[in-house]
Order: sequence, then structure tokens, then C-alpha cells
Amino acid sequence: MTATIIDGKAFAAKVREQVAEHVARLKDENGLTPGLAVVLVGEDPASQVYVRSKGKQTVEVGMNSYEHKLPADTSEADLLALIDQLNKDQSVHGILVQLPLPGHLNSDLVINSIDPAKDVDGFHISNVGLLGTGQKSMVPCTPLGCLMMLRDHHGSLSGMNAVVVGRSNIVGKPMAQLLLGDSCTVTIAHSRTKDLAAVCRSADILVAAVGRPEMIPGDWVKPGATVIDVGINRIERDGKNKLVGDVEFASAAEVAGAITPVPGGVGPMTIACLLANTLTACCRANGLSEPKGLTA
Repeated sequence: MTATIIDGKAFAAKVREQVAEHVARLKDENGLTPGLAVVLVGEDPASQVYVRSKGKQTVEVGMNSYEHKLPADTSEADLLALIDQLNKDQSVHGILVQLPLPGHLNSDLVINSIDPAKDVDGFHISNVGLLGTGQKSMVPCTPLGCLMMLRDHHGSLSGMNAVVVGRSNIVGKPMAQLLLGDSCTVTIAHSRTKDLAAVCRSADILVAAVGRPEMIPGDWVKPGATVIDVGINRIERDGKNKLVGDVEFASAAEVAGAITPVPGGVGPMTIACLLANTLTACCRANGLSEPKGLTA
């Protein structure tokens, strides 16, 4: 048996298309253009690539993109002042501060200074609390993308056994909350879980988000399970640099019913969901109905 490949690239293109249609309608009917502000502090090369890509895709779907690049030695007071200014700016509907921040800046303090209604990353403590209690919130982009792909593949997730490997605030915990919200029976597993292999084998849906290359081999996967691999790890193999996930793709694809590849699986969905969140934030800010199919 060979797994169905869940093509995140194609799915993300479809999401961006939907976002662009909604944005065009907002402009026509309401004279509104959603705006996304991205703040980058310092010269981290990976962050620079992300920010460029985010800016490009924001403009492609018809939104306004505002980029704020600050030097690495920017003081906390200056960064908080910029966020305060963006919070008050009515043309900005989404604010994203690119992580990681330089060591002298307190990430929690910075994130929690963003207006929760504009926190399109979904990391503000208020949004975390709202998601945890099943209320309307801004949802972190990567788990939202995973949920969209799962719903698209399965239709209903109700009653399925889901195992999330990884307990980070960015992916593991919010992913578990979203799966609970769709009536799955959810287990959060991690590096200290006893007999992790057996726990993984119980999953109809297995979400790997541990950040360890190819940690989950095929024989940890239940036959026919859906595997969502969030990991992006650079390794050297045969003298070449390679991107691999947290799941050993070749062996897992022989057992699973469906699987996301790395690259080209979850990755492209993250920026697509960031755009969807910005659109949602704009609709909420203006008392308009939210775009269907683009929220949790």
C-alpha cells in the first residue's frame, strides 16, 4: 500500500486563491483593503527569507504589506513603541513580529503587547486562552493549516484518535486544541512519553512536531493512518544538504493512508493561513461576516 500524498503546495495555492477572491470583494463592496505589518529585528538569514516571501504573497492576494526592518540592537522600548503605533493604525489588520528575536528582547513581553485582535500569529496569551476554552480567537498558522488539510482529506474528524507528538506552544498545544474542537480523542505525546512507538501506533491521525529528523519510522504508524509531518530539519546525506521531516517518509508512506511530504507539505500552508488570518482579522474589525472555510 502506498499513501496518498497530501500536496500542501497545491492546497496552499487554493487557499491563497480563496483569500484573493474575498479581498477583491472587500475592496469592491466595502472599500476595504486588509493590511499586514511584519516586523523583523536583526539580520537572521532564515527570517529574512520568510519575511520576503510573506511580503510577496501578501501583495499577490491584493492586500497591503507593511514591512518594518529594525537593527539587531533595537531597544525593547523602541520595538514596543512601534507595536503600539501599529496597534492604533486602522489600515493595519494583522501584526506579526518575526521570531526568533535577538537575545536582549523579551519575546513574551513583545508578543503580548500586540493587540490580540491583530495577532495573526495567534501567540498572544489572550488568543491562547480563547482557543483553549473553545472561543473565537486568532489561531496559530501552522496548526490551522494542518487542520484545513485534515478536514479537506477526511471531511469529518469526529471520533478519530489523534496523537500529536510535540508539546510546543507554537504547534503541539494549539494543534491538540483544534483537534479537540473537531471532536477527536487527543493524546499529546513527547520525548518523555513511555513507549512512544505504541502511542503513535494508536493514532488514526498522527501529527509529528518535535523538530528531530526522521524520529518516527514507518513501523510506528498505524496502517491507513493520516500522517501530518510538521518537522523541517536540515541534514547532510550523501554529501548533500537535505530537508527532511520528523517522520521517516519512505517507510511511513508504505503504511500510512495519507501523508504530507517535506518539503511541500505543511510549510506552504503556514503563509497561506497567515493571509487567511489577516483577512479574518479585517472582517472582524469591521463587523463583517468571516470568510467561510478559512477559519477554525
